[in-house]
Amino acid sequence: MAGRNHLYIPGPTNVPDAVLNAMHVPMEDHRSPIFPNLLKPILQDLKKVFGTETGQTFVFPATGTAGWEIALTNILNPGDKVIIFRFGQFSHLWAEMAKRLGFDVEIHQETWGKGIPLDRLEQRLREDTEHKIKAVLATHNETATGVTSDIGGVRKVLDSVNHPAFLFVDGVSSIASIDFRLDEWGVDAAISGSQKGFMLPAGGAILAFSQKALAAVQTSTYPRCFLDLKDQMTANKDGYTPYTPNLPLLYGLRKALDLLLEEGMDNVYARHYRLAEGTRKAVAAWGLKLCAQPGFESNTVSAIVVPEDKDAKDVISTAFKKYNISLGAGLSEVAGKVFRIGHIGDMNDVSMLGAIAGVEMAMLDCGFNIQPGSGVAAAIEYYRSTAKA
Repeated sequence: MAGRNHLYIPGPTNVPDAVLNAMHVPMEDHRSPIFPNLLKPILQDLKKVFGTETGQTFVFPATGTAGWEIALTNILNPGDKVIIFRFGQFSHLWAEMAKRLGFDVEIHQETWGKGIPLDRLEQRLREDTEHKIKAVLATHNETATGVTSDIGGVRKVLDSVNHPAFLFVDGVSSIASIDFRLDEWGVDAAISGSQKGFMLPAGGAILAFSQKALAAVQTSTYPRCFLDLKDQMTANKDGYTPYTPNLPLLYGLRKALDLLLEEGMDNVYARHYRLAEGTRKAVAAWGLKLCAQPGFESNTVSAIVVPEDKDAKDVISTAFKKYNISLGAGLSEVAGKVFRIGHIGDMNDVSMLGAIAGVEMAMLDCGFNIQPGSGVAAAIEYYRSTAKA
């Protein structure tokens, strides 16, 4: 098929040409005297994206999933109790990992389409008078359902009941795209991945830790080796890594950070809001609904519920085979019930209009009762009325 595949999934996202070009580098000695000139500024500029002046950032040659494990095993001790609300596939997987690693995992089920219920969290933490809960695992952006939770609200809950638990945040599909404030929100461990808002290939676990968390690393007795933060801290202070880094990914990350910081993080967040809001206008014009309930809508991915007599997999398949558009599938409990449009990373208004048009054509082909052009028209009017000259 002529033309490129149009990638509208919530990750991996489109890699800008400037980043691809930056990654096209010959191999070099990662123990040379000049390697710190690459790594040290990257780690410093990452702090601007995570919203921290006092925390410390790290890049592991791994994935966001490894980032979950890094936070759990470096800060906690074997058998520690953690609490998590399960409201999507990725909060589910994080909980399952914690169980497999031997932690005492307290799972609270929540409706898929909602985020962390602050009132229920507060009630449970108040009950924990002996402070047996050592960490709250919070999924900031649940990619499976297009739901964003209020992490600042989680911190307020912890503070209101004077609970000392660590706050771990899965920001894989939010950081570098949705407003994130590690210092202000008192986040102890923030986890992201290279293939989402950082607009890179998969293969980089990008993290930030508070000083409180880093102090706990020194006393944690959990066995670890490749994912040990202490090894990273020792090597990073001189601008090196404890083992062979992914050099092309680091050069790509350097360029991605340049692009993000040149645009300005507030502008990045505002752009993602506009892209998402235009998509939401289209969904409403189609007469469909989001999986996310009001107040929880994500600015990086929209999960769209299909009518009961339709299968979302048919929309995804038609869009791919007929129009060369990649959409996200529903996962686990929402498989076949939703399809997902990613509006994250290297995207603009026209990019999103292409996604909306392609989805509209695929739904019409699948017999959806929608008015041709309705979603595109709604998005166009929103983007035109909010665009800056």
